[in-house]
Amino acid sequence: MPQGSSHRVVLVVDEQSNPFEVGCACEIFGGPLRPEIGFPLYDLRVAAPRRSTPMRDALFSIGTVGRLDEIEHADTVIVPNRPYVETPSRPALLAALRRAHERGARLVGLCTGAFTLAEAGLLDGRRATVHWNLAEEFRLRFPAVGLEPDVLFVDDGDVLTSAGSAAALDLGLHIVRRDYGAEIANHVSRRLVFAAYRDGGQRQFVERPVPPAAAAETLAPVVAWAQQRLDEPITVAGLARQAGMSTGNLHRRFRSELGTTPLAWLTVERVTLACRLIEQGVPGLESVARRSGLGTGANMRALFQRHLGVSPAEYRRRFAYTRRAATMSPTDAHTQRKANIEREADN
Repeated sequence: MPQGSSHRVVLVVDEQSNPFEVGCACEIFGGPLRPEIGFPLYDLRVAAPRRSTPMRDALFSIGTVGRLDEIEHADTVIVPNRPYVETPSRPALLAALRRAHERGARLVGLCTGAFTLAEAGLLDGRRATVHWNLAEEFRLRFPAVGLEPDVLFVDDGDVLTSAGSAAALDLGLHIVRRDYGAEIANHVSRRLVFAAYRDGGQRQFVERPVPPAAAAETLAPVVAWAQQRLDEPITVAGLARQAGMSTGNLHRRFRSELGTTPLAWLTVERVTLACRLIEQGVPGLESVARRSGLGTGANMRALFQRHLGVSPAEYRRRFAYTRRAATMSPTDAHTQRKANIEREADN
């Protein structure tokens, strides 16, 4: 897990990089965060092949940034994205990415950044995603990649990719959540005024036709109702009754507005609540399971493995101190992390 500001993230920009994804990375990984966190999560550096780099369609240029050799010291590398994917990446960049991968750095491709990773040969035999509009071209050019064209992002361990535009925020928050837990990720998402957690398996293309003003109803009321009662028995039929619609219509509305099913959404909400309860120090995994609506410890363990890839006990060992760390000074937070690591080693 990153050790606060000692975890270096290098954001690489190149000619024609999309400003939106660059901005997403800077917002999530860069700069001091709000006082409720209390310490910087990452040490963000921006690097480019040249001192002055024109962004997409020459809207503006980025200057006075680091050079590509910053990659050699990065723990996480966010690779360039660009709208014109037919333009080959620079050989020096591809070589630097291969070296970073070989020494164990985490690589992140936002939107068309997946093309950069694939050109470097780092996605062969692995899972990845890309903007739905480019999926067919990507599949034709890189048949050795296990493309998943209809998801928001793919976490394949040390190589992660996201779909178009706003999915960069989803993947960035997923990385924060993976590194620091749900509570810290929620702090970051609130600062961004963005949904704290959308499961990577949700669909890229969410149909949201603009309704007439008089009919501008959303699922927000029923979602808020359910979020306040996650510890209670809630069924899809119960959600439909609360929303005043049939279960079939509820499914269609969840698919169109949230890109997922009611049951899948409810499960993710409960797993996220369980994570936050663990981080807040709620004792006893059975108690956490009941309070989060997951029922039993056995069910919670199965869902943690499915959604997070770790057991609840391992999650507690990694993240139970993050809520306290959010109010500590950087020095105290580092001391707390060290103590937890030493305690895990003793156990």
